[in-house]
Amino acid sequence: MKHVAFLSAACMLKDNPEARKDYWEYDLEISALAPACREAGIELVTRIWDDPDFDASHYDAAVIGTCWDYMQKPEAFEAALETIAGQTRLLNPFEIFRWNQRKTYLKDLAARGAPMIPTLWRDRADAATIDAAFEALGSDDIVVKPVLGGGAWRQARIRRGEALPSPENLPIAECMIQPFLPAVSQEGEYAFLFFGREFSHCARKLPAAGDYRVQSEYGGREEIHHPTDEELALANSVLACVEGDLLYARIDMLRGLDGQLALIELELIEPYLYPQQGPDMGAAFARALKALI
Repeated sequence: MKHVAFLSAACMLKDNPEARKDYWEYDLEISALAPACREAGIELVTRIWDDPDFDASHYDAAVIGTCWDYMQKPEAFEAALETIAGQTRLLNPFEIFRWNQRKTYLKDLAARGAPMIPTLWRDRADAATIDAAFEALGSDDIVVKPVLGGGAWRQARIRRGEALPSPENLPIAECMIQPFLPAVSQEGEYAFLFFGREFSHCARKLPAAGDYRVQSEYGGREEIHHPTDEELALANSVLACVEGDLLYARIDMLRGLDGQLALIELELIEPYLYPQQGPDMGAAFARALKALI
C-alpha cells in the first residue's frame, strides 16, 4: 500500500472554530478521493500543510489539495511546498506551482494561443489605476483581481461612477483588471476537470441572484455540464499549452462579448474538483495518481 499525503488547511476542518464557510467542500472531495485511492492501493492521508510536525519524507507523494488559506501567507506556503518537494514527490510539481501561483501565467498562455479575456496588468488597485482602466478597456463595468489569490479573495466588481470598495476588499498589491462579462450572471462559468491529462467531467458554475461570484461561499451553485466536442477541444488546447506531468488540471472558461469561450484560469495548484458533478472522478484521480507514483 502506497501512502500519499493530501495537503489541506486547518481552516477546512469543520471542528475548527475558524473554519471557512465552504469547509464542507473538503469533506465532499476527500470522501470521493480516499475510497477510490484505497481501491487502487493508495492510502490518502490528510495533512495540514503548515503543521510543524508534518514530515513528507514518510509519504510516497504529497498532493496539493484544499490549502485554501495560502493566499493569506504566500511566502510560508511556497517555502513549505519547496521543503515538501525536497522530501517526496509533490503533485503537481513545485515548478508548476511556482508558475501557476501568480496569474501572470495567463500572459504565457496567451502567447501560446489560448483564448483570453482582455486584461490589464497593474502594480496597484488605486483610484487612478481603476479610472484609467475604464478608458483602456472601453468598459463601464470592470472586475479587479489580485495577481496572487483565489476564490474571489480581494476581488471586486466596480462600475464607473461608483465609490471604490474599501481597501480590505481590493487587491493588496499587483492586480489584473478585466471587463465584466455579463455571461457569468446569465450562463455561468464552465470548469473542465482533467486527471493525468484525461478529461473527467465538467461543472457549470452559477452565481446567486444579484451576484457574479460563482464560489459556494457566496451562494454559487454547480450543475453537470456535458461539453460539446468543440468546447472540449478548446479546453484540451489550453491544457496542451503546459508541459510536464500533471496529476490534475481545472480549466475555467467564460463566454466573452464575442460569443466565444475564453479562459478565466488554468488551475494547477489547489482547485476544487467538483465531486458532485463528476461521479467517477475518484477513480479517475486514483488512476492518474497511481501512474505518477
